[in-house]
Amino acid sequence: MSNIAFGIDLGTGNIKIYSTARDTITNEKNMIALMKKDILFAYGDAAFEMFEKAPQNINVSFPLVNGVIADIGNMTTVLTEFINELTDGRGSGADYFISVPTDVTEVEKRAFYDLIKDSGLKPRKIMMSEKSLADGLGMGIDVKTSQGVLVVDVGFETTEISVLSLGGIVLSKLIKIGGRKFDDAIRAIVRREFGLVIGEKTAEQLKIELTKTEAEHKPAVVYGRDLVTGLPVERSIPTDLIDTTIAETASVIVDNIKVILERTPPELSADVYKKGIFLTGGSASLAHLDELVVKGTALKVNKAENPQESVAYGLARIIKDPNFRSVAYSIEDMSEDI
Repeated sequence: MSNIAFGIDLGTGNIKIYSTARDTITNEKNMIALMKKDILFAYGDAAFEMFEKAPQNINVSFPLVNGVIADIGNMTTVLTEFINELTDGRGSGADYFISVPTDVTEVEKRAFYDLIKDSGLKPRKIMMSEKSLADGLGMGIDVKTSQGVLVVDVGFETTEISVLSLGGIVLSKLIKIGGRKFDDAIRAIVRREFGLVIGEKTAEQLKIELTKTEAEHKPAVVYGRDLVTGLPVERSIPTDLIDTTIAETASVIVDNIKVILERTPPELSADVYKKGIFLTGGSASLAHLDELVVKGTALKVNKAENPQESVAYGLARIIKDPNFRSVAYSIEDMSEDI
């Protein structure tokens, strides 16, 4: 394509943008820091560095909540800043391909379209794609065949479970369980068992480094505030305690995968049995999650190589390969389906 195009995956935790001009994917935290409510102070990873550390006059927040746009003004600012950064301020007239969750309302879906349309970026064309279809393409699956595929995308605040076939979605379910729920569970167990208050970042780091900590056969060392004395302290947390907490939270995801499997038509079930489950999303790399899914479903699990960026890779395929262009649709096509 001679015209510049962007593939945008607005995740609750991270924003991923594919650019044809650079043929690269930008992946940063989907966060914004505002001073005095309306002055842009930082965005992306720079804003995340301030999270849980900022003074009262700086508000750090996520513009998306549970996979949908909660603050369209802040989301517009973040997106515009990233596009301007990628194009040196010359992003007008580009084509935009944006992924949207399936199991949300038409109004929530349209908000993704309006975000770009009203952003001041002057888009030439805006196309949308179901997130799970882009996920499949990003993992190298030809989603247009009649073979049934089960994709489980475990994100920051949500998990989307979808059965794909013939370029469409046969079944889909969005549940409000993601990486953040695991972090909350870890914070709760550390508070209950050790009387220690830790932040979201610390809990997330515990979760991310669990595999490494287990390999070293050492407890995880964390820093926080003692619940009794109110003083900062260091504590050693046994890895098996974190394992148990993760397993309890993951069981909800496994139960919902089983619900989708129970509803899947027999012929597609046979395909899923042969190919297994495709696991992706920013939280898919969580320690032992794939093993827990295998144990709960008795199916093999195929984990994406770049789980956090699989949707962006899928959007890149839609942009570059005319064979997959039909996977994307316009707002007019969406209106006809209503």
